[in-house]
Amino acid sequence: MLGAADKKRSAVESGSEKVAETATATAPGDLAQAPMAAKAKTIEARNVNLYYGAFHAVENVTLTIAPNKVTALIGSSGCGKTTFLRSLNRMHELTPGATVEGEITLDGEDMYASGVDPVRVRRLVGMVFQAPNPFPTMSIYDNVASGLNLNATRIKKAQKDEVVERSLRGANLWDEVKDRLDKPGLSLSGGQQQRLCIARATAVEPEVLLMDEPCSALDPVATLAIEDLIGELKSRYTIAIVTHNMQQAARASDLTAFFNLEESGKPGRLVEVGETETIFTNPTQKATEDYVTGRFG
Repeated sequence: MLGAADKKRSAVESGSEKVAETATATAPGDLAQAPMAAKAKTIEARNVNLYYGAFHAVENVTLTIAPNKVTALIGSSGCGKTTFLRSLNRMHELTPGATVEGEITLDGEDMYASGVDPVRVRRLVGMVFQAPNPFPTMSIYDNVASGLNLNATRIKKAQKDEVVERSLRGANLWDEVKDRLDKPGLSLSGGQQQRLCIARATAVEPEVLLMDEPCSALDPVATLAIEDLIGELKSRYTIAIVTHNMQQAARASDLTAFFNLEESGKPGRLVEVGETETIFTNPTQKATEDYVTGRFG
């Protein structure tokens, strides 16, 4: 295992966000090889530094993403929240010139170790993006099943039907779409599309779900539906969510990590992490108090 604030990995992978989100879930316990049954896992980041070329974006973050909890990442724009989130399933390195220093582990296994396939990492650690992004040429059914279709192991139609229904039920969407599964995913409302994307992400049975401002493009009613869904999903998954909505962080998360930067052009840093109620009512750092009470940000 690399211990490694002194080891820099260059960004050599390529791909797209949608392919990463729908990667199949032949979940490896050993990230390089052996398959393992899905269960919620712990992500630990130690002394993580993230770069875009020469630009130091995130500095020296040590943070645990606890299993079966919702951890909210908050902070002002540009403080590195999303960059850090993307590093947790090796999507940061999809950006040309992006590099990582430090150690990020999934239940003790180094995600960035030599021999670890980043696609396998993304099968275990799924991502839901800021704007709903159903595949535009696919039906509702095929959107959910897309990750299964990428699997090297073919499954029977009946099994696929079961997974699609289970995933849509898990996303609280089944009753709304069960009679029009052949309709385009883009025919749904914005809130329904985001729940469709969550169903797509969970269909391949990841163990961690990362969500990058999943409600930012939604109306208040759809936002509350997604928050309720997140509360249900944490019983099965480890969840980390980036949000600029302080009320959402207070409502939907168990733990909150506050990121900040001293000034524009400086790297973002983790200022404080703790139980959400404590962060919002009795933080230890003045900068945290100033942010959550709206004095800046």
